[in-house]
Amino acid sequence: MTASGLDGSARDELYRKLLDSGALTPEWVPAFEAMPRSAFLPELMWPFDMDTGTSVSVSRSGDSDLWHAYADADVPVVTQWDDGAHTAADPGRLSTSSASMPSVVARMLRDLDVQPDTRVLEIGTGTGWNAALLSYRLGAANVVTVEVDAAVADAARARLAAVGLHPEVVTGDGLLGYPDGAPYDRIIVTAGVRDLPYAWIRQTRPGGLIVAPWGTHYSNVDCVVRLVVAEDGQSASGRLTGAVEFMKVRSQRHRFNQTAYLPDGFPGDAVTTVTELTAADLGLDDRLRHPFAAVAGLLVSECTLLTDRRGTAVSAWLYGLTDRSWAAAVLVDGQVGSTVYQAGPRRLWDELTRAHQWWVAAGEPDVTRFGLTVTAGRTNAWFDNPRSPLLLQDVENAG
Repeated sequence: MTASGLDGSARDELYRKLLDSGALTPEWVPAFEAMPRSAFLPELMWPFDMDTGTSVSVSRSGDSDLWHAYADADVPVVTQWDDGAHTAADPGRLSTSSASMPSVVARMLRDLDVQPDTRVLEIGTGTGWNAALLSYRLGAANVVTVEVDAAVADAARARLAAVGLHPEVVTGDGLLGYPDGAPYDRIIVTAGVRDLPYAWIRQTRPGGLIVAPWGTHYSNVDCVVRLVVAEDGQSASGRLTGAVEFMKVRSQRHRFNQTAYLPDGFPGDAVTTVTELTAADLGLDDRLRHPFAAVAGLLVSECTLLTDRRGTAVSAWLYGLTDRSWAAAVLVDGQVGSTVYQAGPRRLWDELTRAHQWWVAAGEPDVTRFGLTVTAGRTNAWFDNPRSPLLLQDVENAG
């Protein structure tokens, strides 16, 4: 991105596009206009450059025009690396705090469906921008926001105060919610979760909403889920509304040792088969937007996918999370038939193949046809209807 042609009207143009797309609804426009994202971004930031597919370092003092161009663009902006341990100007290893894309922020606020005097708990304060939008519209007294990182919370509190807003900013573990302020009408989560805490349901009024990015360990893709708390307050259920990708809450980041799966090297004791699936079939190059890639984690349980594209070939590895099962294939663009290596108690590539067959037979559904029901200690996925649980044995029997 360059600063050329981008001036103060860039933000207005972005908001017009978001309105036209339906992401931004008219009732949120005054808040977005009064609370620009730029007021909550630090001097040094790392926006994601869509042209290069990388995070770039941009400082306001070094290039004010470029800094503002990114601040007003529909791109995510990293504001912290490596839980604050990284202090250099270049990008760090793991992005751990950010300002989300304005389009994602607008869509999630739309899904939250707030009304005047709605009381909201936000999980993941980050820069404070989302809390500012909520506070401007609902009043700061109706907003509580929880941030696990003390330095991030302090910075957000200061930025909120600088624009005249004083919601309650709590430093703590957002997975526990904030019972001191409960019950809430709405909970909105701005970090990806792999397990939905039951505490959030218990702290939400019956009929209230929880909007959160949820996903499986299959990939980094999250899907925003919009849960409605049942009238008895004991469960919550709702549809997935779209695919996104958020930084994961710290205690649910997934780490595993790849070398433990092949202690004697590749291919070890693997058996070989041939797959007709291609990288395009599986959405390996665009897991966020490909309809199968976004839901594959619902169809293949306890599994992680790692990929590496080099030229016209993609190496794809599947790892079981409950044992040492693994599978691998190199999928070459335009090639029909690829060798698959599989080892361990599960045949993970076979499971992925059957999941894809089930998905095709079901009409290639996108994420909005799936949903979740959360009860104490359990999260169940469903397809089309909460009374139609997504049974993995049905997927396994596909084909």
